[in-house]
Amino acid sequence: MTEAKEITIPTADPNDPYANPAAMPSSADRNPRSFDVDAFPMPARKQDDWRYTPIERIDEFFTVFTPSGETRIEVGMIDGSPLPSGVKLTQTKLGEGLSGTVSKPSDRAAAVEWNSGATATVIELSGEIKQPVLVKVHGAGMDLDAFHLVIAAADNAHADVVVEHDGDARLAEGVEITTGRHSQVSTTFVQEWGAGSKHVGNHRIHVGEGASLRHCVVTLGGDVVRIRMDQDFGGEQGDLNMLGIYFVDPGEHIEHRTMVVHNQPDCKSRVVYKGALDGKGAHSTWVGNALIEPTAPGTDSYELNRNLVLTPGAIADSEPNLEIENGNIIGAGHASSVGRFNDEELFYLESRGVSETEARKLVVRGFFNELVEEIGIPAICEHLMDVIDKRLARGESDAMAQVLEEQ
Repeated sequence: MTEAKEITIPTADPNDPYANPAAMPSSADRNPRSFDVDAFPMPARKQDDWRYTPIERIDEFFTVFTPSGETRIEVGMIDGSPLPSGVKLTQTKLGEGLSGTVSKPSDRAAAVEWNSGATATVIELSGEIKQPVLVKVHGAGMDLDAFHLVIAAADNAHADVVVEHDGDARLAEGVEITTGRHSQVSTTFVQEWGAGSKHVGNHRIHVGEGASLRHCVVTLGGDVVRIRMDQDFGGEQGDLNMLGIYFVDPGEHIEHRTMVVHNQPDCKSRVVYKGALDGKGAHSTWVGNALIEPTAPGTDSYELNRNLVLTPGAIADSEPNLEIENGNIIGAGHASSVGRFNDEELFYLESRGVSETEARKLVVRGFFNELVEEIGIPAICEHLMDVIDKRLARGESDAMAQVLEEQ
């Protein structure tokens, strides 16, 4: 498999601003990309990449550390069967083999993860793999740890990979995903951490020529979870579908950042993230960036974020950004919203004998249902809906207890 090349942006000539149209600095080259921690300043709220993040709650992730090794990793098939011949699992030193070949860290936390860890778990996919590969990441303690995962699909590979996170942890995670020519790959990352857990991750994604990648992120728990995703295309007619689901409880901060770079002709991208926030101090952040370079005619790009605020006191930050440096495109757009329950939907259900609690549950299930179904893995979809129902029931119980306490 050929090494993915780093994103390069043309540099404008200050003496001739018309020599290279649309060559002004963009979000892809405004900040450094490096494996060197010192290439990045210490994060501060005044910096655009960190202005929504409670950096005082994750400052331990900004300095190189010695990993605890407490995090347990298991790799198998989702049905419990052995790994088939099309799945090759290896452990390598960081910087050797396929690790470090998909772009470079784009912020200080990602560079710290790279320099703190020692090994990478590498999953190579080839041929048609009928059952999803399951990677279990279990946090077994609150000592600071690091984990690096590489998912590499060969040309024409067809495969699904599910990465489940649970337990109690403070985890710095790096993920590299590369898809070969004309491959069809789905990756689903589920964060279901215990209370007090912290997870700072960076996904670096390279979509091959004519390849299709569905990248799903589901975050359902953790004191602070911040995941940044940086992507580019390796050839014409790549297709990227990024889906996100999150449910934020009181006091939690859940943050997702996507960076889609259209640097090849005739590629398509869709980014759709939906979240629900329940309880005082629940805080979500979604920042979606899309860049269409001069080298990417025929681009078709769209990004969407919807937030459902279930109770007063929750805060949802939603920021879509679109940079277009090429006028020869099919389309590019973005949208975002933050709102509460639709009173008409609730009234309609309650007027037909549905209780308020059940009506709220039905509305939230409908809000998430389209994305959950698109994940396409029945066991995961069913589990997600069960978790959402339990969160809603717990929220109702907590609200009732607060009312009784105030009385």
